[in-house]
Parts: sequence; structure tokens; C-alpha cells
Amino acid sequence: MNDLLVEVLRGDQVESRHVGSAVVADATGRVVFAAGDVEAPVFTRSTVKALLALPLVESGAADRLGLDDQALALACASHVGLAVHAEIAAGMLARAGRDVSCLECGAHWPTAREGQVALASRGEQPTALHNNCSGKHAGFVCLACDSGDAVQNYIRPEHPVMQRTTAALARATDTILDERNRAVDGCGIPTYAMGLRALATGFARFGSGAGLDGDTAEAARRLRHAVAAHPDLVAGPGRFDTVLMQEFGARAFSKMGAEGLQVIALPEHGLAIAVKCADGAARGAEAAAASLASRFLGEHDTLWRLSRPVLRNWTGTEVGALRPAI
Repeated sequence: MNDLLVEVLRGDQVESRHVGSAVVADATGRVVFAAGDVEAPVFTRSTVKALLALPLVESGAADRLGLDDQALALACASHVGLAVHAEIAAGMLARAGRDVSCLECGAHWPTAREGQVALASRGEQPTALHNNCSGKHAGFVCLACDSGDAVQNYIRPEHPVMQRTTAALARATDTILDERNRAVDGCGIPTYAMGLRALATGFARFGSGAGLDGDTAEAARRLRHAVAAHPDLVAGPGRFDTVLMQEFGARAFSKMGAEGLQVIALPEHGLAIAVKCADGAARGAEAAAASLASRFLGEHDTLWRLSRPVLRNWTGTEVGALRPAI
């Protein structure tokens, strides 16, 4: 069952609507707000990159390889493919004695126009370093090399790296993850379906450390610190996650996922928000999540803009806006 999340206005009339589900939960799984079916399984996609990065830090691999906060932030990122993103990913691989040829995420053009123009103007083609998941994959390669595991096929479910990262996700969310709820993500690694409540619970734990053992809680703290210090690396200029974390720093951890999924952890409150827009629209999930975040972070100009983005036509004229309905 879906609930109305966001209305899309043209002028002052509702032109379309985004429906879906949303939840706010704490580290015990207690629900403090819910709309729609928060137990129906949804694929977590890129929202869980920070949870998948926990073994990289918890194992000591990040320290042994000398990965700095920029590298850790990129390991949690869905970046837009700017030169700085590609360079940091390449640097992570170099720390492990590897290069771009070992990445198994595939190549695509940068999602930022600036990155596209930069490559095209030099007559270059994108590489796997420009893939929005290159930081996550570079982290997987680093973990494999540090552990003495073969790098080839690190994206396969049976590979030791995927076994370790999947186990970290399962522990954080109290979810059984196996072939019954597994599919393949856009970057080739396994992605798992779970209820929104479980996803929010995992990020409440990630944000607060509650419900995690000591080493895992410390790894989560380090990843949150890295992301708060470098929110530009997690997405890119003007992107929802970057804008939100630039404004609120360590008070909010924000991460999008494909097909209209958004999570926001609120460490001060021990809570996390998870939103799924049924039609897969990121704009609907972002507006709903920002609106919910304002209940805990307070009425704020940035949250107002993110929850009610203005729609403009090709001449720049304002023609409408989104309006949260939850």
C-alpha cells in the first residue's frame, strides 16, 4: 500500500503526484512515523554504500593502506564523475598496488555536465573511474588486496569481499540476505531487498552507533566524519546529498539510491528516515525526505528549498513546484 508523498504543482494546480512509503525509526526498530507499507521489500541500491564500507574501516585495511578521509568519503559515494572524484578513486587503487583495469563496475559518462565537457573537450572517453560507484568499488579492491583475496570477480556474491560486506549489511539491518532477496545492482554487485523500516533501523545505528559492537560503531563514526568533512565527494555540486550535508555537517548523513530511494540518518536524535517513491522518481523521494528531516532539524531555508524545489521551463521562468503531502 502506498501513501501520497508529494504533489507536483503547475501554477497553483496539482499536475501529478508521487506516492510511496516513508518511515522514521530508531536503532531498535521502533517506528516513530510511518506512511505506506514500511515492511514491503525494496531494493536498497546505493543507499547502503556506507554500510558496505564498514568492513574496509573495521578490519584495519583503510589504516594499513593509508586511506584518508577523502577516500573514505568516496567509498560511500554516488559521485557525479568530476576529475576530483576520478583522481581519488585512482589514488585508492594505487594504495593497493592496482589501477583502473581491475574495476568491475563498468564505465559511463560523468553525470555532471562539467565532467562530460571536460572529457569531451580533450577527446577522451570515460573509464570506470568516472562511474558513480568507482569509490565503492575501489574500496572493495582495497579490502580484497589487504585480505590477500583475489581481486578478480570481487563483485560476485560468493567472493570473500562480498561475503563480508553483505554480512555487515545484514547485521546493521537485522535482515536475512540471500538468493531469495538478491538481484544485481547497476554497478554489478549484489543488491538486496528489505523493508524500509529495516533500512531506517540500519541507518539509525550507523548514525548513532547504538546497536553496533565497539569496532563497528567506531568504523561508522569515522565514515560519518569523513563524509561530513567532504560532502562534495559523496555526490556533487547542487546534488541533494551534498547540499544537505554541506548545510548540516555531522548532524545529518544523507544518501540517495536509484529508483526513488532516499535515507537520512539523524545522529543527534538516534533516528533515521527512509523514503521510497513508488514511481522511482528521485525528486519525490528527496522532497519527502527533506520534509521529514525538518521535523527534527528544525525549519530551515535549505530544508525548505529541498522539500519544495521550484520547477522552471527552458527560459528559466518559474512554472511550478513540488509540495510535500506527508
